[in-house]
Amino acid sequence: MLNEVVNQLRRYNMVSPSEQVICAVSGGADSMALLWCMYLLQKKMGIRLAAAHFNHGLRGEESLRDTRFVRDFCRDYNIPFFEGSGKVTAGKKGLEAAARDARYAFLDSLDGKIATAHTADDNAETVLMHLVRGTGLKGLGGIAPVSGQRIRPMLTVTRQQVLAFLEEYSIPYVTDSSNLEDTFLRNRLRHHVMPLLAQENPKFAENTSQMAMRLRRDEQALLEMAEAEFTVSDLKAQTPAVRARSLEHFLKAHGVHEPESRHIALTESLVFSDNPSAKADFPGGVTVTRRYDRLCVLSEASPLPQLVLPLEGSAEIPALNLKITVSPAQSIVNTESTFTVSVQGDLVLRPRRPGDEITLPGGTKSLKKLFIDQKIPAAQRPQIPVLSDSLGVLGVYGIGVNRNRAAAQLPAVQIQFSTL
Repeated sequence: MLNEVVNQLRRYNMVSPSEQVICAVSGGADSMALLWCMYLLQKKMGIRLAAAHFNHGLRGEESLRDTRFVRDFCRDYNIPFFEGSGKVTAGKKGLEAAARDARYAFLDSLDGKIATAHTADDNAETVLMHLVRGTGLKGLGGIAPVSGQRIRPMLTVTRQQVLAFLEEYSIPYVTDSSNLEDTFLRNRLRHHVMPLLAQENPKFAENTSQMAMRLRRDEQALLEMAEAEFTVSDLKAQTPAVRARSLEHFLKAHGVHEPESRHIALTESLVFSDNPSAKADFPGGVTVTRRYDRLCVLSEASPLPQLVLPLEGSAEIPALNLKITVSPAQSIVNTESTFTVSVQGDLVLRPRRPGDEITLPGGTKSLKKLFIDQKIPAAQRPQIPVLSDSLGVLGVYGIGVNRNRAAAQLPAVQIQFSTL
């Protein structure tokens, strides 16, 4: 297992000497294997090792037991330990997604690479989940080995290898009782489908994970072939696979944040329409029209109104289908749609102003340059909600909190955006 992890770390340039690597540790077998593996490799890779644990508070005393277990293990081996907690409630995407979002919000607030213990089995299960729900090449690519600051060095390691590794080094672990239930789709696939497939091929998980990583490379190659600037004639000349990705880029750049296959097919129908002025409507109030040999967005969005928000309460922006809820923070959570901050003076929601700046993990930028770098079309920029107070920008909806203004401790105010 050690060799597999070293190969992954090097193949994808996951870590650099002197870099802090924080292992996300639940206390279960996979995460304990990751932590111990990185503990053994820290000198060889020249990294500074730490661990992080998030208590979702969903399993009562058992959750507290897991926290104590990881904390004590890290203390015994002098591993720096970061601990987070928060109350998680099911959102529109369900309890599992809400727990994952809260956990990653905590992990992403830490400085360093975040290593997670996703295995080949996890990757194979993810591919199956995407197949069940319907997917394309991107979904068949499974879990990304590297995603921003998150790294996953165990994607070629099977669960059997994990258990053998833990036994070899006599490393303890705990069992999450919720993983034994069939409440979630992943658990049902793990308990009932994966064993049947393993009977047909004992290397099913390993082979599927390897396939997913190959398909992920194929998807990246197709994306690189897609054009950011094109005419209708260019699109007609492209292969269907490349054309679909060019149109996906176009829709994202013009305000359709998560284009589905039907949206791409609708845009493609404009390309091949006999009507040189054909048009179609898309989510978010976006209208795309043909202007002979060009695809264009029909009209610009009206500017966002300025609102003074209460420090406890809510406000709605029907034009953007958004609701903003402000409340005393129970825990520190910062995501693209939730900010935990200390407010000075009035809390104001408004569009971007000249001179606005924000500090993100990559550094400090003006909002103007940030919107340009993220390829947000000029027509959409006046409707991007900016939160500010008397000291400046607190955060930008869809982008994140200003790290210079994120609360380091409670008491603080939590601002959450949700759809109406």
